[in-house]
Amino acid sequence: MVSNGGYSYDPVIMNKPTPAPSFARPAFVDEARQTLDALVKAHPDIAFVDAMIADICGTLRGKRLPVRGTGHLFESGMQIPQSIYMMDASGEMVNPFGRGFGDGDPDGTAWPIPETISRVWGEEPPRAQMLTTLRDPSGTVHPAEPRAALERVLERFAELKLRPVAALELEFYLIDKERGENGQPQPPIDPASGKRESTNSVYGIDDLDRYGVFTRALTEAAAVQGLPLSAVSSEYAPGQFEANLKHQEDAIRAADHCVFLKQVITAAAKHAGFDATFMAKPYPDRAGTGLHVHVSVLDEQGRNIFDDGSEHGSDQLRHAIGGMQKLMPGSMALFAPSINSYRRFQPDMFAPVNRRWGHNNRSVGLRIPMSPGVARRVEHRVAGADANPYLTLAGVLAGLHYGLMNRVDPGAKAEGNVSREPDLALPFNLLDAIEKLESESAIGDYLGAETVAFYAETKRLEHKRFAKIISAAEYSWYL
Repeated sequence: MVSNGGYSYDPVIMNKPTPAPSFARPAFVDEARQTLDALVKAHPDIAFVDAMIADICGTLRGKRLPVRGTGHLFESGMQIPQSIYMMDASGEMVNPFGRGFGDGDPDGTAWPIPETISRVWGEEPPRAQMLTTLRDPSGTVHPAEPRAALERVLERFAELKLRPVAALELEFYLIDKERGENGQPQPPIDPASGKRESTNSVYGIDDLDRYGVFTRALTEAAAVQGLPLSAVSSEYAPGQFEANLKHQEDAIRAADHCVFLKQVITAAAKHAGFDATFMAKPYPDRAGTGLHVHVSVLDEQGRNIFDDGSEHGSDQLRHAIGGMQKLMPGSMALFAPSINSYRRFQPDMFAPVNRRWGHNNRSVGLRIPMSPGVARRVEHRVAGADANPYLTLAGVLAGLHYGLMNRVDPGAKAEGNVSREPDLALPFNLLDAIEKLESESAIGDYLGAETVAFYAETKRLEHKRFAKIISAAEYSWYL
């Protein structure tokens, strides 16, 4: 048996008997009730409430309840299968360690998280939504809950009286609702010309004008749902965009915002007549889509520990980068969660292929953007848009904390284009990445060993299912 964070488990079977239900209410539930009551009072047309969790893949799952039928959420919680966290990318229950089909698919009790309650944009009849946290009868958070993994990492910073600041940037593609002959995505039809997009146009203001129905809807949706959207820009490839979120001194909220940002991007795209995709590499010859994480750290006095008044930043900044480098091989399965994710890592495609760092250099994985000293930060550029925001931020901050605690030297900074220098220590396929995740004990120490085990096994089983599929290319080449 292995003990971690107050719970024990068998790393092979992980098939513990399920105790009888208990309805001990967490302290924050009263605040959640008050928050929802205030929202419904301000918007009496709200008819339904979505009570959800974000699973291992970052997908929102849950139940839709009539607003007048939500009282039990705050008294006895919501009963929902514990296996809901452990779905693969296709939504299939893969039964990791016999949890799901193997143990009778028992329920856990989900409790509302007050700070995640908001209206939902563009829905008729109007509705509200909330994230929930799944607890066992003892009150322990379910070990596969990604949000809780990030909370565990943040506890390490709190012990040092430090507070991470985070901002996430999400790239994505708008695509035509009609797919190609073999199901592949197609660039959207230009709303102005009526012709299919085919050329690159990074930061084109005209692109934002032409897709104004989408960008206006996205801005409105973010405001309705309380998301701190700071900018939208066109990216490198046809139909590719990026949405930026403002930095947050509560890193949990930064990840919450990113989860819901995917939701509003999808809704705004639908409103404008398109689909949106966060697939890491939807086109083989076009740039992939990333999830870039900006992080800094504040001390008790609110000072940025990466700023020492110098041009290049403090020793703590260098140590933080060194720690991110050290844990990056073991974190790659978090940053790149699918077979497709690894297609993104190509030379001169704005996706890093190594652990190099540098100032104002987009070819590196760990970039220090130009900024005043008070805003000194690291931009971690490795994760794809398909990654779970909670687990991505947890992996980034685990590396940062490790570097501070162990005073890791990051080596010399990179100069010029280093995107053609692959790092052989990094895994560039999913199975190798899963093996490195499982072998890097520090990741389990930070995120929770049981959480890492569930994630790794779920992704391994997803890979196994995918490998059985015969593609159109296989028939074309080998039939």
